[in-house]
Amino acid sequence: MVIYNPKDWFTLIFKFHKSDTFRKLFWVMVAVGIYTGLVVYVELEILKVVNSSTSLMYQLLGFVISMLLVFRTNTAYDRWWEGRKLWGALVNASRNLAIKVQTMVPEEAGNKHKFIGEIGDFANVLRWHLRGLKWDGLSIEVHQPNHLVASMYAKLNGWLKNKHIDGDQMRVIESELSELLDICGACERIKKTPIPYSYSIFIKKFIFAYVMTLPFGFVAEYGYGIIPIVIFTLYALASLELIAEEIENPFGTDANDLPMDTLVETIKQNLMEIEGSGEEIRG
Repeated sequence: MVIYNPKDWFTLIFKFHKSDTFRKLFWVMVAVGIYTGLVVYVELEILKVVNSSTSLMYQLLGFVISMLLVFRTNTAYDRWWEGRKLWGALVNASRNLAIKVQTMVPEEAGNKHKFIGEIGDFANVLRWHLRGLKWDGLSIEVHQPNHLVASMYAKLNGWLKNKHIDGDQMRVIESELSELLDICGACERIKKTPIPYSYSIFIKKFIFAYVMTLPFGFVAEYGYGIIPIVIFTLYALASLELIAEEIENPFGTDANDLPMDTLVETIKQNLMEIEGSGEEIRG
């Protein structure tokens, strides 16, 4: 995730990074500019077009496509923000679970340190799982988050059987433990349910058709001045679609994806602090 100062807007205007849409669209804009120049030349110099009755139609189409892109961008951002809330909930659930285990489970119970370590491992496993990779810390090749939570449940059940905790304490800890898989499932729902294919393709086709036919609608009014107008229109519309594509799956490694690496380290640091102050917490 790109870290920046949102108040330093003047500097941001002239700053480019690897995920900037201008870089991605540069050669496309060059090609469209050349195409538009050829269209204008043919219409003005060869066909001698002096009037056009289609400009109003393009204005209406521009309004329609802008509404579609607003909906598209808002939908993608909702997915990004929901992912961020889920990872924020994971941070809180990890802290709560670690504090309850640290304070309720006696030292003689055994596996206590390993249990708290597995809480941090879960965040790490979930990060790689959402990126379609396997964590090397687990030899198991199936659903690694499920496997790790099952291991924690086994330890929790062992503490109950050996009477290191009672039934009420079991239920308190279990409620926080189950939250981990709830968060995992919600993240998987975002990852595995992209924007419908037909909707995404329709917007791309609409943008392409609109931009490629735009010179025909305004050449009589603007002449060769339509060239920069078409290029800027392509940049604006295509950039919104590219941004939506990038943020609709927030669990990858793109510049604007969620800072999961930082969040994993935050969770691990929190767990170390909770373990370090365990005796003071227990009183």
